Amino acid sequence: MTDDLRLRGASPGSFTLWGVLMLACLLASCAAQPAPQPILTESGPAGTEATGRHFMVATADPAASEAALAILRQGGSAVDAAIAAQAVLGLVEPQSSGIGGGAFLLHWDGVTRKLSALDGRETAPKNARPDLFLDADGKPVDFIDAALSGRSVGVPGVLRVLELAHRREGRLPWADLFQPAIALAESGFALPPQLAHAIAGDPRLKNDPEARAYFFDAAGNPRPAGTLLRNPAYAETLRAIAARGADAFYGGPIAQAILAEVNDDGIQHMSAMDLLDYRARERDVLCRPYRVYAVCSTGPPTSGGIALLQILGILRNFDLAPLDPDGAPALHLIAEASRLAFADRDRYVADADFARVPTAKLLEASYLKARAGQIRSDRTLGEARPGKFTDPMIVAEASQRQVEPQSTTHFVIVDSAGDIVSMTSSIEMGFGSHRMVGGFLLNNQLTDFSFLPAAGGRLVANRIEPGKRPRSSMAPAIVFDQDNNPVIALGSPGGPNIIGYVAQALVEMIDWGRSPGQAAAAAHILNRNGPTLIETDTSALDLRDALEDLGHAVEERQLKSGLNIVQFKDGVMIGASDPRRDGIALGE
Repeated sequence: MTDDLRLRGASPGSFTLWGVLMLACLLASCAAQPAPQPILTESGPAGTEATGRHFMVATADPAASEAALAILRQGGSAVDAAIAAQAVLGLVEPQSSGIGGGAFLLHWDGVTRKLSALDGRETAPKNARPDLFLDADGKPVDFIDAALSGRSVGVPGVLRVLELAHRREGRLPWADLFQPAIALAESGFALPPQLAHAIAGDPRLKNDPEARAYFFDAAGNPRPAGTLLRNPAYAETLRAIAARGADAFYGGPIAQAILAEVNDDGIQHMSAMDLLDYRARERDVLCRPYRVYAVCSTGPPTSGGIALLQILGILRNFDLAPLDPDGAPALHLIAEASRLAFADRDRYVADADFARVPTAKLLEASYLKARAGQIRSDRTLGEARPGKFTDPMIVAEASQRQVEPQSTTHFVIVDSAGDIVSMTSSIEMGFGSHRMVGGFLLNNQLTDFSFLPAAGGRLVANRIEPGKRPRSSMAPAIVFDQDNNPVIALGSPGGPNIIGYVAQALVEMIDWGRSPGQAAAAAHILNRNGPTLIETDTSALDLRDALEDLGHAVEERQLKSGLNIVQFKDGVMIGASDPRRDGIALGE
């Protein structure tokens, strides 16, 4: 028996999910836990929460939430509603996600009580080589130059992962699920504030003719919020996908348009076979205990699940409940736990189909207890070093830290049968590669690979290889109680900050009894094994002096999370959407 609980299709069986977790925990000599506090829901900030008994949706845009709710009212499943929501988000929030990108989908079946994780992450084309982002001298090219080039585009996976989920869990016809987005693209929608702000802040969009014509007026000015925007090209693309399935995207005219855009510099970065051969994958679910709950997320090629569970596993060794949720001592501990988790993430985590990721060892209770022992309450430990394992695998850290795109999206949907979708979707940087075809934007996810394939004579786990999926930070999560009932489903956009946003929200709710709305709105303090980031224009700024007294190098940042959270309590669902974005929760 081992502490590696990567539960594919986790179900009660002869044990509850919690029972399996606890048995492994006991055999791994888990640290004694302080008496946990139950989740108590207080009233959240006005206007950020919704309640429902039958179904609930929480997405980054009202139009997407309304489309998902309409599908649920028609008897659709959570997966059906997720497809409708994603199609609309690709229209009204194109800077963040869309059919030109990738996603991780966590699904709970309320009838069979099985949990599954589906991987729709982009893949590197077969022509991709370790020197993809190196210049003639073998040095990394400028990040923005790489991100805006065709070579940054990974083979998109969103439609294949949604197709796989629909094949398993869909109730309504595939074609019906795209009708809300098609109608909205044709009739037009009011340009949302977040999209307008993103357009105004990114003049590089003008470099692509289709993007320029769509996002800017004839004089080259960014279209303001409230402008009626129509996207007939996107409607046409969705009609083809609705009629012929995902195959319409991966072959035929849509695929030809993608290839023409990606290979416009005369080099075949992506081929027709790359698109035709793409497959969504089922991945192992990662579950570990936190207080009296089991927290579950997805494993590699995303680092989000491992890092999230490491942070919580380290914090299990501290009694956070009595601490002030807005005080320096509590947030110091969260930052230090995150520092340790990111040290391991940067060294060891990559696509497990190509790299030996020591997942079980990274999540071992005894290992995390030892990591927790490095944390001091009176002083930061400074830059953390990754843990050392006896495994002969020798890897180097990535050549560059990931940028902090305020793109990506997350949504949570619950249907009348109790099925849950917690899905994070992205095109990576805001507006992805800034290359638009068929009314949608192409991702630039290959820049999530390490630009340097090796350092100091050691290979980098997250180096570029043909067919490999770049390391992600997406962390869709679902939390279960001791009876294997879901109590929280959540996730967030935010690049590598996703991990910290989700971890903090869970601590806010589990340790401090805050409601979904309060957890989503809470001021952020993050650490990715570097400076401690505090959110500008929030109460977090009041802690700067106290954190600096503890030795933290503090930097103020605009930490634009986009948490969407659903809590299950006493037969009622409570949904909340992060006030930093345009989202809304709707329930019935």
